[in-house]
Amino acid sequence: MARKKKKWMQKAFGKHPGKLHRQLHVPEGEKIPASKMEKAAHSRNPELRKEAALARTGKRFGGKRGGRKHRRRSGRR
Repeated sequence: MARKKKKWMQKAFGKHPGKLHRQLHVPEGEKIPASKMEKAAHSRNPELRKEAALARTGKRFGGKRGGRKHRRRSGRR
């Protein structure tokens, strides 16, 4: 029986496009500086912390920006 692929990233990133840029006062076309991203990750605001964590996760997976490749280990199931 084949497993269904879950599209959690598309659902998570599609909800509020540009929200993190607006909260950090960075124009949407520009890259968010690492210092601002670090501050957002340790913010008192829980929404801002979640958005920053999601952005870090998305950066790892790559896509158009070309992050590292995500692979499964062959021995685990």
